[in-house]
Amino acid sequence: MRLGGKANVAVYRRTGGRVGGKAAGGTPVLLLTAAGRKTGRPHTTPVGWFEHDGGWLVVGSGGGMAVEPQWFRNLRRASTASVELGRERHRVAVRVLRGEERNRLWRDVVVTQSPNFAKYEDRTTRTIPIAHLTPVP
Repeated sequence: MRLGGKANVAVYRRTGGRVGGKAAGGTPVLLLTAAGRKTGRPHTTPVGWFEHDGGWLVVGSGGGMAVEPQWFRNLRRASTASVELGRERHRVAVRVLRGEERNRLWRDVVVTQSPNFAKYEDRTTRTIPIAHLTPVP
């Protein structure tokens, strides 16, 4: 999987997101780079996103896996990260959503725009996390 992920990142970058810029169901994809929670080294992962309030929502669904994806675990520890949308790169502040705000955005943004995410929720007993990434100067 690691080699496949690196290949996906390379193709996305080479094509400016024309290849690899959409996930199944048409959800747009960005490249998220966050420091590893143990090593501090940057890790880049293709992630589906949803536009919200001047930033981007990213969802740690892992397709409904029982455990949270590693990239989201890294994101929980990060106060900042970077995203690439096509050929644009942005430094972002990271805020993991909680409680009613998370539930509202899950329902009103994520599942409304990409109904596949409701299936992921049905596959797991964990609450699927959402982070809001907002550009910083």
